[in-house]
Amino acid sequence: MLAHLERPTEKAPGPRRILDDFGLTYFANGLIGFIFSATGPVAIILAVGTRGGLSQAELASWVFGVFFINGLITIAMSWKYRTPLGFAWTIPGTVLVGPALQHLSFAEVIGAFYATSLLILVMGMSGWVKRFMQALPMPIVMGMVAGVFLRFGLDLVHALHSDVAIAAPMVVAFLLLSASPVLGKRMPPVIGALLVGALAIAVFDRLDTSALGSFSFAQPLVQAPVWSLAALVELVVPLAITVLVVQNGQGVAVLKAARHEPPVNTIAVVSGIGAALSAAVGAVSSCLTGPTNALLTSSGEHGRQYTAALAFGVFGVLFGLMAPTFTGLMLAAPAEFIMVLGGLAMLRVLQGAFMASFGGKFSLGALISLLVTVADISLLNIGAAFWGLVAGFVVSWLMERQDFVALAK
Repeated sequence: MLAHLERPTEKAPGPRRILDDFGLTYFANGLIGFIFSATGPVAIILAVGTRGGLSQAELASWVFGVFFINGLITIAMSWKYRTPLGFAWTIPGTVLVGPALQHLSFAEVIGAFYATSLLILVMGMSGWVKRFMQALPMPIVMGMVAGVFLRFGLDLVHALHSDVAIAAPMVVAFLLLSASPVLGKRMPPVIGALLVGALAIAVFDRLDTSALGSFSFAQPLVQAPVWSLAALVELVVPLAITVLVVQNGQGVAVLKAARHEPPVNTIAVVSGIGAALSAAVGAVSSCLTGPTNALLTSSGEHGRQYTAALAFGVFGVLFGLMAPTFTGLMLAAPAEFIMVLGGLAMLRVLQGAFMASFGGKFSLGALISLLVTVADISLLNIGAAFWGLVAGFVVSWLMERQDFVALAK
C-alpha cells in the first residue's frame, strides 16, 4: 500500500539553503497565515466547545493540539517536499462537532476522532484519494474554492463599512505599496497593512484589554476515548469527507493553481496520523488547509514559498505551547483588523480562483459549484463545499458532456 505514496522529487534543503530562500515576503506570508488561523478559526473552537460544555482546560488542550501538532507536520512536510504544505484543522469538522456535543459526551466524540483518523489513513494508503481528485475537473473544484474564499473579500468590504477608522488606513497602505513596485519590494503590501492597522488600533485605543490574560504555557489533557455507535455513525464519515474532499481538496487545488505539485496520497496519510495525535489531546482532525496555503503562496518566488510554510509552522508550534496567552492577545484585537488582513491577502488568490473556474471548459459546473458553496447550506451533517462539488459535477456531466470527452482524450 505504501507504493501509492508520492516521493519527494528533490533533496530536502539544508539550513543554509533555507536561510538563503527565506525573506521578508515569506515571513509576512507565514505571519498572515498564522494570524488568520489564530483568530477567527480559534474563535470557532471556543464557541463550539463552550456551547458543548467543555472546560477551559479541555478547550486549551484542543487549541494546543491543532496548533502544536499541525505546526510540526507543516514544518516536516514543507521541508521534506520543499513545497508549501500548511496543515491545520478542519473548520467545517469543528462546526459539525458542535451539535454532537449537545447529546454525546466529549469522550464519545474523541472516540469518533480516532475512528476518523483510521478511515483517513486507510483512504490515503489505498491511493483512492488521488484517483478521486484526478477525476474531478479542476474548474469545478476551483468554483468551490472561489465560493469558500469569496467571504474573505466580502469581509473586507463589510469591515470598511463597520470600522472605517481601522480598515481604511490598512486598505490605503496596501494600495499604495501595491501600486509602487519599489516600495512594495521593500515592504510587502500585506505586512504594511498589518503595521498600519496595529498603529491605528493603538492610536484609537481599540485593544480589548479584558481579553488579555496572564502569561502561561499550555497543559494538554490526554483523555481516553469511549466507543459509541451513535458517535461513530454521526461523525466519522462526515468528518472524513470534510478532511479528504473539502479541506484537502481546497488545499490541493490552491497549491496546483500556484504551480505546485502537492503529494495527494501522502497528504491524506499524514492527515490521518495527525488526526490520531490530535485526538489524543481532544482536538479535531488535521488537514491540508485551503485558505492558509492560499496566503502562503500569495506572493514571492515559486521556489522559495516553502519557507513561508516553515515560518507558519514555527508560529503554530509556539502558539500551541503558549496557547492561553496568545489566544487572549489575538482575540483582543478588533474583528475588523483580522477581516481586512484576510481580505487583502486573498484578493489575488480570489482573482485566480475565478479565472481558473471560468476561463474555459466546465464553466457551468463551476458556476453551480460556486453558487451552492456560497449558499452555505449543509445536508446530512456535511457542509456546503462538498455539496457544491457534487452539484457542479452532476450539472457538468448532464450539460457539458463534451468537456468530459475532451478531458478524457
